[in-house]
Amino acid sequence: MPTEPVAGAVLFRAACPDCRARFELLSDALRLAIGGSRRTTFYSFTCPECGSVVRKPAGERIVELLTGGGVSTLRLHSG
Repeated sequence: MPTEPVAGAVLFRAACPDCRARFELLSDALRLAIGGSRRTTFYSFTCPECGSVVRKPAGERIVELLTGGGVSTLRLHSG
């Protein structure tokens, strides 16, 4: 769930599955890829604690929250 910090920037709560750290990231620290199916729609970020690249599936609600919060979006096209 996004929260509004100072100056209108949006923070998103996230967690790393590798080191189990919990943290907040600004929208520019996240990337959203929208593909033609649920399997190819995901968001990713780099864990600020351990440096792991994390990739998680993004359903409709997550896509809405991330795009509404200004996260950079890449549309994947097949073929």
